[in-house]
Amino acid sequence: MGRTLGCPADAIPTQVDEQKASIVLDVKPATLCNWRCTGRYNLPYVKTGRLVRYRVADLAEWIAKRRTGMEG
Repeated sequence: MGRTLGCPADAIPTQVDEQKASIVLDVKPATLCNWRCTGRYNLPYVKTGRLVRYRVADLAEWIAKRRTGMEG
């Protein structure tokens, strides 16, 4: 995930803004806004005033839960 965010593996931030979260998830920032407003997906976020942040650990967990396919 650090490579996706453009930072070294030993300096991965704990939280990212909507723009960087959209890069990690490969969706548009407007899609994340839509998901938040409609509650379509249970993707945790932190909101302070107008600022929206996503914890990197939450993004990784959310991605892992959606993994499909055969293990092996």
